[in-house]
Amino acid sequence: METLAVEQAAIATKKTQTLSGSQAVLEAFVAEGVDTIFGYPGGAIMPIYDALYDYHDKLKHILVRHEQGGIHAGQGYARTSGKCGVVFATSGPGATNLVTGLADAMIDSTPLVCITGQVYAHLLGTDAFQEIDVINITTPVTKWNYQVTDATEIPAVLAKAFYIAKSGRPGPVLIDITKNAQLQQFNYEGYQPCTHIRSYRPKPIIRKEYIAAAAELINKAEKPFIIFGQGVILGKAENEFKAFVEKTGIPAAWTILGLSALATDHPLNVGMLGMHGNYGPNVLTNDCDVLIAVGMRFDDRVTGRLDKYAKQAKIIHLDIDPSEIDKNVKATVGVWGDCKETLPLLTKLVESKVYPQWVNRFREYQLEEEKEVIHEELNPSTDILTMGEVIRNLNELTGGNAVVVTDVGQHQMVACRYAKFNQSKSNVTSGGLGTMGFALPAAIGAKFGAPERTVVAIIGDGGIQMTIQELGTVMQSEVNIKILILNNEFLGMVRQWQQLFHDKRYSFVDIASPDYVAVAKAYKIEGQKISQREYLRDALTTMLNHNGSYLLEVMVGKENNVFPMVPQGCSVSEIRLK
Repeated sequence: METLAVEQAAIATKKTQTLSGSQAVLEAFVAEGVDTIFGYPGGAIMPIYDALYDYHDKLKHILVRHEQGGIHAGQGYARTSGKCGVVFATSGPGATNLVTGLADAMIDSTPLVCITGQVYAHLLGTDAFQEIDVINITTPVTKWNYQVTDATEIPAVLAKAFYIAKSGRPGPVLIDITKNAQLQQFNYEGYQPCTHIRSYRPKPIIRKEYIAAAAELINKAEKPFIIFGQGVILGKAENEFKAFVEKTGIPAAWTILGLSALATDHPLNVGMLGMHGNYGPNVLTNDCDVLIAVGMRFDDRVTGRLDKYAKQAKIIHLDIDPSEIDKNVKATVGVWGDCKETLPLLTKLVESKVYPQWVNRFREYQLEEEKEVIHEELNPSTDILTMGEVIRNLNELTGGNAVVVTDVGQHQMVACRYAKFNQSKSNVTSGGLGTMGFALPAAIGAKFGAPERTVVAIIGDGGIQMTIQELGTVMQSEVNIKILILNNEFLGMVRQWQQLFHDKRYSFVDIASPDYVAVAKAYKIEGQKISQREYLRDALTTMLNHNGSYLLEVMVGKENNVFPMVPQGCSVSEIRLK
């Protein structure tokens, strides 16, 4: 009893202590289980950084070289850890440098809490030094944002921020804190996590009649087809999804953000959807009789022309965000709810079946694609290295167990097509926004989010130059990531479009590169460059086995294209193999 009284007295003392707003921010992070912050200091956020000096034993801070690098690192951390990424930036240009990452996180449903410093409250609206209206600038690219001018608001506002960022369909939240609020002393009464906000319902009510209607359609189907997205991963529903697929016996294909939710070698995993997806999944989308979409949003890169998309099929759409249902594709049955909850209910009602003839059609298309495209990409007959054979060798050396972080461009599509994954949260890429420069900082964050895993950043010679300064972050933080640059001496995806649709009028896509190995060495990162097949396997082995970060530049074919391809304005069934 005496011990309990002492503990209660300690709690009471803690609840009535005086803290600054800056200290209250960090207390909220500790209470929320935050372990890593990515950021860059500046004048308007200096009080928070001053307070952080005393929290070094509780909170790890990674000093990035640019705020965009910080937020992409936060995204990478969130995507591999399954937790909320946390980012610091100062006011003005520091805050505006977050906007690209906020937009990327918003469209890809990545949970972030970003803290920006702001000028003193009495200076708001005066065009003070480094003042910007960050709230209005970031409103379209955040799930929620809020400006704090009084320190007493900080505990409740941050509790709300974490709850909103992580709950329902995740997304980025930005909290802008004026300098006076950071410095202000107030009576701190402890931190209470948020579990409910009036008028905010993160999970819609599950309507069991819709699940029953969906099950009836599935049970009557002769050629059903599942397409799945990142919602399976965000809902932590990989096991539930696998159970649904295996009981129904239905072939399943993934969006690029859904990749790794189901093992790539699963017998019912039939490949990738979309513009550069696999032949069978695209063609047979327009031949199935029931299309079951799980945790995906019918992005235009997946659907092609909407007026020619799956018009013959009954559509079942499972999503946690009711606004996505009927937004692009009209659903026959819309199933609202978290797929971790809705999938087991649906699995109970569906019959155990197999569709050997239907599944075999996917295999027939796969064989045709292998003959026309895949074999030459993975096992080229010329002396010129291909991106595909680099990925094939990487798969064999990592056993499909690495985290692969891709930038944006041809290498991204090749990696998504050919990388093998045995576990979830292994594919980190910029999907909806397509942000060049994403991979290097995102790989840094991904490694902090999954320190026990091998993290390989696959980057083009265009994307690496957009955030190459983050090699400084790699150096200073001593993070162990593997940087694989696939250099075709072009902005490859733009060049491919110019070749195919603009009569080879290559307009400003021939991009020169520095000596990447020398640049890496300047940052105390080992590396090498190769251009011949005979050195590829050993170079990849050296990269993966090196104790610390390593940069490997591989020179690949300048004018190699990524196929199959659905040309813009065409139906998915009009996909081209050549």
